[in-house]
Amino acid sequence: MTQPATATRHTRTEIDLLGEVQIDNSHYWGINTARALENFPITSKRIGHYPQFVDALAVIKQAAATVNAAQGLIPTESATAIAAACERIRSREFDDQFTVGTIQGGAGTSTNMNANEVIANVALEELGLPKGRYDVVDPHNHVNCCQSTNDVYPSAIKIALLFMLDDLSKTLDRTADAFAAKADEFADVLKLGRTQLQDAVPMTLGQEFGTYSVMLRNDVAVLAAARRLLTELNIGGTAIGTGINTPSAYAPAMIAELTRLTGLELSGSDDLVEATQDVGGFVQLSGVLKRIAVKTSKICNDLRLLSSGPRAGLGEINLPAVQAGSSIMPGKVNPVIPEMVNQVAFEIVGHDVTISMAAEAGQLQLNAFEPIIAHLLFEEIRHLHRAMDVFTDRCITGITANTDRLRDEVWRSVSIVTALSPALGYRTATRVAQQALAENRTVGEIILEEHLLDEEALSAALAPEHLIHPWMPV
Repeated sequence: MTQPATATRHTRTEIDLLGEVQIDNSHYWGINTARALENFPITSKRIGHYPQFVDALAVIKQAAATVNAAQGLIPTESATAIAAACERIRSREFDDQFTVGTIQGGAGTSTNMNANEVIANVALEELGLPKGRYDVVDPHNHVNCCQSTNDVYPSAIKIALLFMLDDLSKTLDRTADAFAAKADEFADVLKLGRTQLQDAVPMTLGQEFGTYSVMLRNDVAVLAAARRLLTELNIGGTAIGTGINTPSAYAPAMIAELTRLTGLELSGSDDLVEATQDVGGFVQLSGVLKRIAVKTSKICNDLRLLSSGPRAGLGEINLPAVQAGSSIMPGKVNPVIPEMVNQVAFEIVGHDVTISMAAEAGQLQLNAFEPIIAHLLFEEIRHLHRAMDVFTDRCITGITANTDRLRDEVWRSVSIVTALSPALGYRTATRVAQQALAENRTVGEIILEEHLLDEEALSAALAPEHLIHPWMPV
């Protein structure tokens, strides 16, 4: 425990149930934050590292001040100062004062008190009073009036996630647009499709890249559905959802004020007891982020395969060269951007396991492990957002196609015999394919040599438009 000391003009004395702590007057936070800094030196990621989370905490406290003043629960002067303080905090002026690590015990109490103390002291500054004059604006009695960590903390997490997901959705849309642009660019580039890494049937490179665009747009739609689960808040439930220490009008008034301040379509839970202990929305979101990560990682695997070589691999496409690839092999260039995205995906998959365990570990009326859930969701969204931006700008938009090589692979492949099966029959087509492989010849050469089809029929069957679209001869 921090030892009591004598206050100086540079410090102030703050008291809690454990005793006294001297707080440097340059800090807007107080004794509860000081204890948390000692107890939870776990991660370098502080609350202030996530501006959307700071915004969410501040907007809840601002709404509460307004609602509580309207219901005569705190003085109007204090409420006005608290609201002004929250506006300053939301303008990014005090991010460095939200200093508690996101990984913490206590179900988020340290985070809530860090916010309460900073807001109280900024409000005192608004009133021209020194920090620590809690008889005028108190972190508990005024800033935290009608609130508990157990309704403020999860509500703030949800609001922060809603802000962050808006940005992530825009980034995913931009990546999908980039793939769609490549699909248009490569619309006429014929290539060979593959299943199980073996030659399959022809397609276009445009179809391949168009698939990636569709995959991501589908994920944006699924993300929107998961996002809607976060709009339901348990604010007003206080400790366990019974709403103790709040008037009956408080919860609906808070939802209305938060909706006004954030511009989000928020709602209150129909059952605050259930909502206070339920973290299903976080689990759902984690699963959707994992889905996006897994599918994006698969896309990156494809790009690394398609660009492999450049001479001893597939070498079908070229990824932009963004840095030298080796400290010993001159001229080597590696697919570093897709590799980076792969690793972000691996991280998200691992985080999903932790979030699942944390959700399962809740007991009775509260889940005490929401801090690790929040920490990991914030990290997942931030890393995925940044990774997709880099992926779009430094990889996708600069991809080029080795058109001649792609076309030659199609005509040299025995798999085009699939398009001839309706005319030749499966058994004959199989024999031709085996013979072409054994003799290192093309399918077309053997068919013409054996007079299985004439040149006109063969050309018609192997026309690009017939190879890549549904078609059967009449």
